[in-house]
Amino acid sequence: MKLFNTLTRTKEEFKPIEPGHVKMYACGPTVYNYFHLGNARPFVTFDTLRRYLEYSGYEVEFCQNFTDIDDKMIKRANEEGVTVKDIAERYIKEYYIDADGLNCKRPTYQPRATESIGAIIGIVKALYDQGVAYVIDGDGVYYDVTKKDDYGKLSHYNLEDLNPGGGERKASYDGKRNPGDFALWKFKKEGEPFWNSPWGEGRPGWHIECSAMIKKHLGNTIDIHGGGQDLIFPHHENEIAQSEAANCCTLANYWVHNAFVNVDGEKMSKSLGNFFTIRDIAAHFPYEVIRFFILSGHYRMPINFSDELLKASQTGLQRIATCAANLKFNIESDAYTGDDQAASDAVKAAAKEAHDSFVAHMDDDLNTADAVTDIYTLVKAANTAIDNKASKEALKVALDMLNEITDVLGIVLKVEEDIPAEITDLVEQRAAAKKAKDFAEADRIRDLITSKGYSVKDTPNGPQVEKL
Repeated sequence: MKLFNTLTRTKEEFKPIEPGHVKMYACGPTVYNYFHLGNARPFVTFDTLRRYLEYSGYEVEFCQNFTDIDDKMIKRANEEGVTVKDIAERYIKEYYIDADGLNCKRPTYQPRATESIGAIIGIVKALYDQGVAYVIDGDGVYYDVTKKDDYGKLSHYNLEDLNPGGGERKASYDGKRNPGDFALWKFKKEGEPFWNSPWGEGRPGWHIECSAMIKKHLGNTIDIHGGGQDLIFPHHENEIAQSEAANCCTLANYWVHNAFVNVDGEKMSKSLGNFFTIRDIAAHFPYEVIRFFILSGHYRMPINFSDELLKASQTGLQRIATCAANLKFNIESDAYTGDDQAASDAVKAAAKEAHDSFVAHMDDDLNTADAVTDIYTLVKAANTAIDNKASKEALKVALDMLNEITDVLGIVLKVEEDIPAEITDLVEQRAAAKKAKDFAEADRIRDLITSKGYSVKDTPNGPQVEKL
């Protein structure tokens, strides 16, 4: 497999540190609100990468954190008159509702920053003892970016390019040695949560949290570090600086970043006020459609958000699910007696070709966009196989492959739901009415079935029922 490494700006053959084993970290949410579609893109992207690595035979240790102490969280807690922990607990619960809806597998580790204070202080102490960090009275402990010879290697920024406060995205830099220096430990302010440290009571800076959680759960050097491209600088750059200085080794061998979700040509973000939460979108489109929409574009290319594009994804996903339902129906139908050898051979070959092409595309920098095209190609071949009366055994080969590759992408095809006995009985009554040429009664029963949320379609192989 090849991955585009932001560090080298090239596609590189993926070679894990330990054969057959992958350690991967992806930055998780700051839990002060529902997450939006722009947040969801990395969650889905790195869940899919994990799934594909596991499909390829790797054992994957995947860590994704919760940032549960942060300026935004403190502000939200103060506005509501509750504690920061209350805000975190609320939105972690809400996160799981949406992440589970998007079919993101639970990470191997999902630590909270506040559970990692000891590890955070350990890294800060190592940096301070080396003379890489210094104290600004009344402010906090800061990292001196000039102490790292290759600072900027990920973002490809030079120190002279950094504006005052660039390392923290704020204008004030009183007391800093250099404009790009960033906070490792912030001294407490009135009304803020705090912990004890060798330098005084306070709380961690943002960047140090991820460094500590990586070290605590995955070790000093990991295979893959992922996140959105907006995290390249300053967050990931600063993670590299502090981790590599403290641990005296490489932090991550591969840096993988997804592009933005855009609205009217601008990045979707809470700060711009142009965001749509997953919860809002899920009120109009099923979660599986949202995931399919995200995966229909290559992760390194921007995707545009619109109702029209989501509707197109919904139509495409329905096409795939309908094919799977038709395959399942005909395989299980006593009335289906297909046995055409040429049709059977053709769909078996199409299933193999779809698999091989899917793997080739996924091996080429997680190209889910073309992998989705492979699914459509298989769907077309499967529909043709049904029309041309391929054998049930051949149809099962196609269905198994369709389920296999959609599962790798985490795409849910809702075709396995059992039809309630009440609906089955009505279908049989309708069939009996049609046989007796009582078409008015057959139509009445069909309308009754529809009112209960199902459709019935007559096929050469018997009536086919689907949930509306």
